Amino acid sequence: MADQVNSLEELGQVAEGVEAVVAPVAAPREPVRDALGRSYATGKRKDAVARVWIRPGSGKVTVNGKEMKTYFARPVLQMILAQPFSIAGVAGQFDVVATVKGGGLSGQAGAVKHGVSKALQLYDPSLRPALKAAGFLTRDSRVVERKKYGKAKARKSFQFSKR
Repeated sequence: MADQVNSLEELGQVAEGVEAVVAPVAAPREPVRDALGRSYATGKRKDAVARVWIRPGSGKVTVNGKEMKTYFARPVLQMILAQPFSIAGVAGQFDVVATVKGGGLSGQAGAVKHGVSKALQLYDPSLRPALKAAGFLTRDSRVVERKKYGKAKARKSFQFSKR
């Protein structure tokens, strides 16, 4: 026991002589913008992939060359696209140009929302904590399960007949 006490005292003396090792602090994030002052990001949801560019403007949103209200006619889908701006507190301050392919309208709206969120945090890194806390920077990994052989659908079996 006395040997252990001596070794602990020696360790304490050695630790006093060694300077504290400081973990490297992450450098603050820098804004990522192209020559035209835009930020670009890719958003994904289900099978939809959206390429999104944002730049300071009046809040005009264009999706596949059409205005948002004509492309996403349902108010719920328009609300989904507006969420990142309201969470970040920059509603009406950015113009959005998006091209989206694949999936259905709901998945496409989610993909554009994901892309807008990523582009916003690239344009202004101070918006990142609010978007991250709301879960908008995380890609929703849920996709349709594939159909298996011997099954009617992915999991549904054919009707069982006892006789």
